[in-house]
Amino acid sequence: MPNTSAPALPERIAGLAAVASNLSWSWNRNARALFRLLDPALWRRTQHNPIELLRRVAPERLAACAADPEFLRLYDVVAAAAPREASPAGTWFATAHPELVKRPIAYFCAEFGLHASVPIYSGGLGVLAGDQCKAASDLGVPLVGVGLFYTKGYSDQRLRLDGWQEDAEERFHVDATPLQPVRGPKGDPCLTTVQLSGRHVSVGAWRVMVGRVPIFLLDTDLAQNDAADRGLSHRLYAGGPDLRLRQEWVLGVGGVRVLRTLGYDPAAWHANEGHAAFMLVERVRELVTRGTPFAEAVRKVRAASTFTTHTPVPAGHDTFSIEQVEQCVGPVWQEMGVGREAFIRLGHHPVVDHDRFHMPVAAIRLSARVNAVSRRHGEESRRIWAPLWPDRDVARVPIGHVTNGVHVATWMANRVLTLFDSHFGTDWLARVDDPKFWDKVLELDPAALWAVHNQLKAQLMRSIREQARRRWADQWKEALHLVGAGTLLDPEAFTIGFGRRFATYKRADLIFRDPDRLQRLLVNPWRPVQIVFSGKSHPGDEPGKQVLQRVYAHTREARFEGRIAFLEDYDMHLAHSLVQGVDLWLNVPRPPLEACGTSGMKAALNGVPQLSTLDGWWAEGYDGPNGWAIPPAPAGQDADAAAAEQLYRLLEDEVVPLFYERDAQGVPRGWTEKMRHALRTAGARFTAQRMVRDYVTEYYLPAMRGEQPADDPPTA
Repeated sequence: MPNTSAPALPERIAGLAAVASNLSWSWNRNARALFRLLDPALWRRTQHNPIELLRRVAPERLAACAADPEFLRLYDVVAAAAPREASPAGTWFATAHPELVKRPIAYFCAEFGLHASVPIYSGGLGVLAGDQCKAASDLGVPLVGVGLFYTKGYSDQRLRLDGWQEDAEERFHVDATPLQPVRGPKGDPCLTTVQLSGRHVSVGAWRVMVGRVPIFLLDTDLAQNDAADRGLSHRLYAGGPDLRLRQEWVLGVGGVRVLRTLGYDPAAWHANEGHAAFMLVERVRELVTRGTPFAEAVRKVRAASTFTTHTPVPAGHDTFSIEQVEQCVGPVWQEMGVGREAFIRLGHHPVVDHDRFHMPVAAIRLSARVNAVSRRHGEESRRIWAPLWPDRDVARVPIGHVTNGVHVATWMANRVLTLFDSHFGTDWLARVDDPKFWDKVLELDPAALWAVHNQLKAQLMRSIREQARRRWADQWKEALHLVGAGTLLDPEAFTIGFGRRFATYKRADLIFRDPDRLQRLLVNPWRPVQIVFSGKSHPGDEPGKQVLQRVYAHTREARFEGRIAFLEDYDMHLAHSLVQGVDLWLNVPRPPLEACGTSGMKAALNGVPQLSTLDGWWAEGYDGPNGWAIPPAPAGQDADAAAAEQLYRLLEDEVVPLFYERDAQGVPRGWTEKMRHALRTAGARFTAQRMVRDYVTEYYLPAMRGEQPADDPPTA
């Protein structure tokens, strides 16, 4: 449905509005090129938002494009492909499982990272969910997403001069997004109601199309709701536990009911992290109210459900007091045909916090198929949740793993895609699931790969300066801000990138453990090194904010000569520039607390090697030629001190010398060999398409076919 605030488009190119209304344009190279042709400068200024572009482009420019043969040729290609790209016909899933195409899989998640123009995500969990939906679209998997519509987004990061993160409100305009309001059968914005804190709360929804996959984002900001309830869906991860609990009740219960109102009858259900556990509870309630005994209802819900846990960090596991749960949901157990204790037991942990309702525990009890997001995380998850099966060895706890992956067409830079076109033919994206294809990447011409990387690096440096220029004009009043923003970075120097959420276990400040040693590394006139940091701390994470502040303070130190930068307000748009343009990706979490760490995969897809601790995906992805690994600390040693020592040693003795070792043509042959191996590893084993295929074959298909669980539910 075209955006009403957009200018009238010339009839010949009127279909541009429809292209912009489906986020598939964001990974369709022809569609992106089409919008870029419309107005290259405005395309950059709108941060690649085609709806905003169409709202602001000059009518004269639209008229000129409607008469430009080159523009029209590309427009016709995009328009002709649209019906095929909207249909499941010919896709992997439709070909392999034609009988299941019309039996959807409901995918519930508290956040979706789809594009920077739809800021309803905070970090890795949301971006992973977005990549999963994009890959499901490519493969024709009948996924339907359910989340919350955060009208004020996540926190908009602003740093004071002293480096303290301030969380500003990030209200965005829905008419600059592809979200469309969903109406009920009678045209009513209210699709369902939920009982919440003793009140009936009306729930509406917005739909965003991600290729073939619809995502419904629930909204309580409706006129008929109490003022306290209208703000429920305003902010992602904002407020205290009471607000969080009510948001999760709306997501789970409201999400199931909205799908029912819209005529969906999912054959499989996926709770992506514990925030969505109430979706499982609501389905038990549904069955009981239709006459199914409670125990049988639980069995049926389990058989059709998958739960994915995304973190081994206790703070990432939502728990609420029993009093909070009772006050929020009321005596819902009466509708479920059981007493209060039986309901509370769903979220009861047998060992810790007996007075709390554990959302992951409830999800595990009500899901027959449970998985972690990397092999290493699977081992840790079996250890963490072993108390739920007290009569088993940890190795026999029924929690598997599907290692995360990233969406190739979203995260691989255009220049790298074009390089692959020239080497492997323009149809190579159809072969990304063939590991043998990725072996050919080792044959890429080193000089050509190096040239593309230098172009991407120059692009990153330009964008850093441009961002600093805009903030200087609009926001900053102190010149020191400009130093910290990276305006003194050297376009030629070896550049390390660190971009992720600032949580303490991720150890963003590890490299500053020995400032003198770091100074010698950075200001070496023959082999200079520089570091670019970016990332937000959770608004409620004071220790994380303190780490960020310490890192930011180092950007101002004259001894480092402006070779440390911090880029404010990390989002998907900035993430693209970073993972594509730095020389080395740094990831140093404290094992075993990193569940996966997909940013390193994104960097690798652009030929950027990683230096990381052996945690998350790197524990199974590192093979020697594709990057560097920090080994575990010897028993009895300080883990941070040992990791810092290894980090310095690797940079000083191996990484930096290899980067600066050039042949007669100025090409670092040893470094480009690392780049090719990084590319091969990421493409062969860590794509979102591989991940979604794993979910389909190991988790969704058994549920869709009604197969009984292979293992027993928790006994504790």
